[in-house]
Amino acid sequence: MPLRTATLPPGEPDPALVEKLAVVQQVCLGIVALIALTVFSSWIYPPFATYLPAFATRMSIPMALTVLLCALSLAISEPGNHLSLPRAARYIAAQAGILAVLILLESTFRLFPAVDTLLEADRAPGNTGGLPVHSPTAFVLLSLAMMLVNSSGAFLKRVADGLVPLMCLMTLVLLSENMFGAVGLLRLSADNMISPLILTCLVLLTWVVAMRQAAQGVWSIFVGAGIGSRIARGFAPVLLVIPFLIEVARTRFLLKDLVPEQYGAAILTSLAAGLSMVLLLVLVWRINSMEKEIHDLTLRDELTGLYNMRGFYLLGEQTLRLAQRAELPFSVLFIDLDGLKKINDDLGHNMGSSYLAETGEVVMACFRETDVKGRFGGDEFVVAGQFSMVGIELAASRLKSMAEQRNAAVTRKYPLSLSVGYVTLDHPSTESLKELVRRADEAMYREKRSKKVARA
Repeated sequence: MPLRTATLPPGEPDPALVEKLAVVQQVCLGIVALIALTVFSSWIYPPFATYLPAFATRMSIPMALTVLLCALSLAISEPGNHLSLPRAARYIAAQAGILAVLILLESTFRLFPAVDTLLEADRAPGNTGGLPVHSPTAFVLLSLAMMLVNSSGAFLKRVADGLVPLMCLMTLVLLSENMFGAVGLLRLSADNMISPLILTCLVLLTWVVAMRQAAQGVWSIFVGAGIGSRIARGFAPVLLVIPFLIEVARTRFLLKDLVPEQYGAAILTSLAAGLSMVLLLVLVWRINSMEKEIHDLTLRDELTGLYNMRGFYLLGEQTLRLAQRAELPFSVLFIDLDGLKKINDDLGHNMGSSYLAETGEVVMACFRETDVKGRFGGDEFVVAGQFSMVGIELAASRLKSMAEQRNAAVTRKYPLSLSVGYVTLDHPSTESLKELVRRADEAMYREKRSKKVARA
């Protein structure tokens, strides 16, 4: 788990993720603007349209203007941008909404034949029905959402929190309806389908509005730094896609008569149950892995990767009980990094930290994975495990030899010097781990004093 996000409250948006989404939003707005400008260019200069595929001109000029106004409003209202103009953005969004209302009224009542001719381009290929009213309705709702997004008032924020998901739902309905109609699913005709260009712009603009609102509203769970937010981001796409896949499979089975209807329903129901179980297993696995990361953060020393005092005693007590139950020898080894204060005073605390980290590496290399290795803060390290007296003596000797090898390999002002003390329980005893650590600490200080006497 990244340390950068681990310090953020779970409900707060992740700044790094929000920054990445801002780039995606700019790309989406750029695509929408390019589509609208292409439609304008083909209208102003008709020969230009001959170089474009047929679907690239399936948007009316009024709708292209609506789309362009929406993109412009979102572009100049981006939070954190020094060019942000929220009032102007709301005004432009209102103009887009008014234009969408006029298009909706004309599509419904067909008052002006000349305007109807312009709106014919909003049909999808093969649409022989009336002028589509879903797209202008969607853009009316979109313009309202755009005016409320990034609002400062508490009431308006709550309204936006309700309006944005409604907008997303409507866009999802239109997208699925047109996709199912395009492939002939559920025996839908092409009548009343909207232009692919309009649908593309609507999806992209809705995405941008949803991301803007998610950065500050109740939907911020999707961009948060906490475990729940990361799980939501991972499973939301899957949960959105599965119902559509099941519906496609169901209708295809029934339409093609591959299996009898009752068997097809049973098979798909079983598959849905199986997918739910798989999702549950993945969810539990993900939560457990994150819980382990949190567990490590609370029990481990950040500098060395060894257990901190709490982690050492938690696991060391278990190891001691196992050794006592199996009547095996158990040893505790206490290590002190010599001269850390002098290193900090002379070379700085960063160099002192590097000495501590190197000592942690030596401890990790000298002992088994099953041994409990910890740092008690400052310059003290401790190891507990199932060692006999001979085994712990060899381990202490190996520890000092490795420190000497590192000193020989690198020239430095202060050598890596360790004072070591250890105790062993090779007979049944009721001593606690804390008592063994205390006795090992005393043995370490006896060695440290003997070093000082020898130097004197």
